[in-house]
This record gives sequence, structure tokens and C-alpha cells, in this order.
Amino acid sequence: MGFWELVVIGVVALLVLGPERLPGAIRSVHKTVRSVKQFGQQMQAELNSDLRAHELHQKLKDAEAKGLLNLTAQEQAALDELKQAAADVNAPLSSTGNEKKHES
Repeated sequence: MGFWELVVIGVVALLVLGPERLPGAIRSVHKTVRSVKQFGQQMQAELNSDLRAHELHQKLKDAEAKGLLNLTAQEQAALDELKQAAADVNAPLSSTGNEKKHES
């Protein structure tokens, strides 16, 4: 949008809403635009995460089809990443289990 388009929109908004309600309307529009942007960023991050998980799953299936032997560098990297993710998930669980044993 160009400068003159914004000026026309501003003048029309001022005439329709009046000077008392215009600042509140601007804040409301700004808040809505910001929330839409945040939603878009969250959706993009979620989609990227899902695509990455699907890619890792496909590489794991390819590695399993080879019997986990003679893996390509990409398949080995995917396998290592999955092992690390599993270790990260299991680490808090095992420490929680140890704490419960010590409490008994």
C-alpha cells in the first residue's frame, strides 16, 4: 500500500469513527494483525516440525529396510538424531523413577 492510500484510509476512518474512537480502533486493528502474525508463525513452526518428523520417519523406514546395514550418511544422521531424541525423552523419566525409589 502506498502513502496516498494510507492517507485516504486514515481520512475516511477519521470521518466515520470520529477522533474519539479512532485511537481505540487503531489499537484494536494492530492487536488483531499481531495475533494473526503470531498464529501464522506458530502454524509455520508446527508444519516444519511435522515435515521434519515425517522426513526422519521415512529415513528410518529406509534404514530398517536395509537391515540397519550399509546406511547412507543421511540415513545414519537421521538414526543418530532419533536415538538422541529418544535419550532426551527417556532421561527425565529415568531420573523421576530414581527419585520415587529414593522416597520409598
